[in-house]
Amino acid sequence: MPTIRPVTPHDAQSLAQLAEETFRATFGAMNTAENMALHCQTSYSEAIQAREIANPHMLTLLCEEDGRLIGFAQLHWGEAPPCVSATHPTEIQRLYLAQDWHGQGIAPMLMNACLAEAQQRGSDVVWLGVWEHNPRAISFYQKCGFVEVGDHVFPVGHDPQRDIVMVRPSMA
Repeated sequence: MPTIRPVTPHDAQSLAQLAEETFRATFGAMNTAENMALHCQTSYSEAIQAREIANPHMLTLLCEEDGRLIGFAQLHWGEAPPCVSATHPTEIQRLYLAQDWHGQGIAPMLMNACLAEAQQRGSDVVWLGVWEHNPRAISFYQKCGFVEVGDHVFPVGHDPQRDIVMVRPSMA
């Protein structure tokens, strides 16, 4: 049975590898190799993950099965886009699973852990951005109670893409 735990500094390398692997698997076919390489280089190195792990305004939750990292979610506390009406927002900045774990109930486990963490930290709203061309993720977030409130630009390399901004109250 997979388990979820907070990240430690020792996880930076394996997190960087899984983050890049899952991003490429999800979006690689729909983006140029150049833009994918640039995005991964500026988002998922071991040094970048180490900085994010050390950031007191972020929390990364890892999902493991028999010692193998199979998924993760990253939460961020801070500013939200103007379309998000909140006093203390939490952003689910990333939520990814290894391809072979899709459809096995792991994403809802990670989502529930994110929502519990947001509630524990006093957040009134949880928000996220999801690429407009990712219907599987949009459907999942809708099933989790998220609704569309606006959009923002998410650059992948040199390509400014439209993300749908979705929100839900942090309490179920």
